[in-house]
Amino acid sequence: MLRLYDYLPSQNAWKVRLLLNHLGLQYERVPVSIFEGESHTDAYLEKNPAGAVPVLEVEPGRFIAESNAILCYLAEGTSYLPANRFERAQVMQWLLFEQSYVEPQIGSLRYWTLTGKLAKRSDDMVAGKRAYSLRALAALERHLAARRFLVSERYTIADMAVYAYAAHADEAGLHLERYPAFRAWIGRVEAQTGFLGERFPYSIDPYASREL
Repeated sequence: MLRLYDYLPSQNAWKVRLLLNHLGLQYERVPVSIFEGESHTDAYLEKNPAGAVPVLEVEPGRFIAESNAILCYLAEGTSYLPANRFERAQVMQWLLFEQSYVEPQIGSLRYWTLTGKLAKRSDDMVAGKRAYSLRALAALERHLAARRFLVSERYTIADMAVYAYAAHADEAGLHLERYPAFRAWIGRVEAQTGFLGERFPYSIDPYASREL
């Protein structure tokens, strides 16, 4: 059985749970208390040298780290990852976009806001993250203005990955009223069969106020 090393409030981990739910795959969930240092133990670093969640153990002793790499592995041979070379490259484009412009920007602002760390960050750092976040939302709005989904008019792991943090930009203090096409896309993603609506706040973790 697949084994997922997971931290419930992480939207990177949520992406993987979402695809597993879409695919109807059974898995064992192994909680990792990241704020207590469990992702930096020697045993965990053997699974992922970067010391981050999620990690998927696909068979005993074989591990895949990085959420979008896990999505690619799980989606292989399914409708969620196109076989067509060009469409596949477009999916990769949006997976890279998500890890460059969404997760480290919108995701960081959201994380700092929800865990009470925003006031501990410099004004310049927050302003920079906010500016890049708004650029990311504007890019998504432009792209989705004439499209139902990010790639080839069908729901793929590109949509899952980008949705994870971008759809909750309001929790980062970013207002979405200016992005009607983006908001309509959020609705289409959430209407997918098997969509995983359950999310977990950082407040379930008494150690979330600590720095990583």
